[in-house]
Amino acid sequence: MTVRLFVFDLDGTLVDSLRDLSDSANALLAACGAQTLDESAIGRMVGDGAATLVARAFSAAGVPQPVDALDRFLAIYETKLLDCTRPYEGIPDVLAALGARASLAVLTNKPRAATLRILAGLGLAGLFEDEAIVGGDGPFVRKPDPAGLLQLCARADVRPDETMMIGDSIVDWRTARNAGAHICLARYGFGFREFPQAELRDGEHVIDRPIDLLSLA
Repeated sequence: MTVRLFVFDLDGTLVDSLRDLSDSANALLAACGAQTLDESAIGRMVGDGAATLVARAFSAAGVPQPVDALDRFLAIYETKLLDCTRPYEGIPDVLAALGARASLAVLTNKPRAATLRILAGLGLAGLFEDEAIVGGDGPFVRKPDPAGLLQLCARADVRPDETMMIGDSIVDWRTARNAGAHICLARYGFGFREFPQAELRDGEHVIDRPIDLLSLA
């Protein structure tokens, strides 16, 4: 397998952001008079973008969602982006090693501005070219639609079958399948808890640590 482009999901793959996401969602719920949720429960709601996370949180709390809930969540999260969020162990070195022999990109359903702030704040932004960072609020339909991934392939002049999507959730898995790209799933990510492992096919990879990625390509 020759991989010329590695495309990374952000939350649960490059960075552990669950505490900050959970604290932000729970701050909003509490402000609306709702019971807060367990961090693990909120982790199962992440992956399809902020709007879906907010809707799932209010549904789980059993209270109506205010019309301005998304805007309020984003405003709260903006103040907490880097409170506890950190790269997973080994991520900077793994990115540097992969970047020496292939192109790197980020494809996330998180808004792009927040993504850029996190990458910059954690010292990871310099490992990706600006146009190789695609957020969920840009011109492309969010994952699992393959449009963003295919655009990143075209930008790097790389075929989908020369590309590997690295993510932690069923959303990333479906994105790679929809694009005809290779997939590597991060078992260490919080999105993997809900993954239907029985549906994995031959050639679809799972890793326990970021450094394990180096043995695949």
